[in-house]
Amino acid sequence: MILNISGRTDIIAFYSKWFKNRYQAGFVDVRNPIYPKLVSRIYFKDVDLIVFCTKNPHPIMDFLEKIKEPIIFQVTLTPYKKDIEPNVPNKKEVIEDIKKISTIIGKENLYIRYDPIFLNETYTLDYHIKAFNKICLLLDGYVNKIIISFIDDYKNVRKNMNVLRIKNFTNEDFKRIGLEFSNIAKKYNMTVQTCSEYNNLSEYGFIIDDCVSKSLAKKLTGKSYPKWQSRNNKYCNCVTMTDIGAYNTCNHLCKYCYANYSENKIKENIEKHNPNSSLLIGEPKETDEIKEKLK
Repeated sequence: MILNISGRTDIIAFYSKWFKNRYQAGFVDVRNPIYPKLVSRIYFKDVDLIVFCTKNPHPIMDFLEKIKEPIIFQVTLTPYKKDIEPNVPNKKEVIEDIKKISTIIGKENLYIRYDPIFLNETYTLDYHIKAFNKICLLLDGYVNKIIISFIDDYKNVRKNMNVLRIKNFTNEDFKRIGLEFSNIAKKYNMTVQTCSEYNNLSEYGFIIDDCVSKSLAKKLTGKSYPKWQSRNNKYCNCVTMTDIGAYNTCNHLCKYCYANYSENKIKENIEKHNPNSSLLIGEPKETDEIKEKLK
């Protein structure tokens, strides 16, 4: 089993104490987001690989060397300011943590996500090219792989259009991103690839790969995994993963987020969080149907 921690929220940034407690307890419960009475119980003895996804790795840094399973780390590092990412920490501090992660797990298991890209009057194409170059410069020697994607039409994006003020990409925009980002990455001995995009920019030098590929999972675990079907995205070929997060729980409050749609619900869920509970939000109920999730 491969755990995704997490595509539904930033567990590392806001709930690391809970994760550490669950890891030491040996199991974690995950409420089904569609059928809330169904709860999956996952034992860490059945976990072959952990994929951490976060904008702020700092709260887990002191715990990484205690984790026995192989680790893939994906850190999202974008150039947006507080108007777009109100609660994301200082990017210089994040970069220093990325460097430390690289020395702990190896840069071959570390990915930077420059994700998502959108354009407006402030965040122009020139702005992104300059920011991408600076990130690559600062991470030279610590990172091999960078993943990008473009903003999608999520409910939260539509709600925040007055802040995002998104301009549509033209074919010339895609071409310039492809050429400029490829050349910058190459200069710093990095590769750059897209994530779940129809336009993969391979004609401009982007590599074609998956965020968590079958080959990498096989290398780290010795096991083969089928394609991850849960995203319902025909352009995603990542391996099957089990997400232990919950939607509407991330307090970064990014205006482009796909996993949040209600700030009131986020506040409500955060108030229900107990770091000593087996569930991320709330407590198990007598009416819950708890089933062990097998390998």
